[in-house]
Amino acid sequence: MDLQLDDQVAVITGGSAGIGRATAEGLAREGVHVALCARDEEATKDAARGLRADHGVEALGAAVDVTDPDDVARFSERVLNTFDGVDILINNAGVGTNETILGASDEKWQYHWDLHVMAAVRMARQFVPSMQARDGGVVLHNASICARQPLDHEPIYNVTKAALSMLSKCLANEVADDDIRVNCVNPGLVQTEPWEEAAREETRGEERDWTDFLSEIAEENTPIGRFASPDELADFLVFLCSPRASYCLGSTYYVDGGWLNVVN
Repeated sequence: MDLQLDDQVAVITGGSAGIGRATAEGLAREGVHVALCARDEEATKDAARGLRADHGVEALGAAVDVTDPDDVARFSERVLNTFDGVDILINNAGVGTNETILGASDEKWQYHWDLHVMAAVRMARQFVPSMQARDGGVVLHNASICARQPLDHEPIYNVTKAALSMLSKCLANEVADDDIRVNCVNPGLVQTEPWEEAAREETRGEERDWTDFLSEIAEENTPIGRFASPDELADFLVFLCSPRASYCLGSTYYVDGGWLNVVN
């Protein structure tokens, strides 16, 4: 299927690894030029070099702290000077948490609010006007199944991802007349580096392998009985970026191997 994405420009936050990196690869295979940002400068630049070498697209990699408004503004200026416009924005940056509501500090709440919600707001303010000038575009938010089905150990993550899902719906309504499609994706278990690190830590000193720990998690929670790969989720994100998904607007899609325990 021709996804009709050739020569478009995409911005991806958290683009140096995991889901962000896989999505950048998927878009680049379709001929999309990509601007990546993440906190790890070398990893982000390395990802951009790989995209240029493997797919022949233009690729920019920059170290950006998306919780810092000034950093976001500087990144936006660089992107718009480099590409002269943006067609796709994927707000992917995020990280899990571990706390209780009563025990977590204001500072921790504020940091993750800035990371998961305000970063997406600021990125939209920076790049949606470019889409309006181009008569259309796509904004995707990578949230989490936890926005609807919370995990007990990470209330801050649950709350901020739920807010991100609602932000997506509100922005979709605001810019629909500009032919800008905004959607949210709520993944379930995706085997990224943080999951692998947690599994290694959990099984340290035990006879079972860390992969066994992940298998147990998947079998306990998902009817499909396994984690997704970042590429599997990326394929869905790339499709949502395409004009082939032109009637997809203002929705939240669950890519979770059947984990969600309600009809949605």
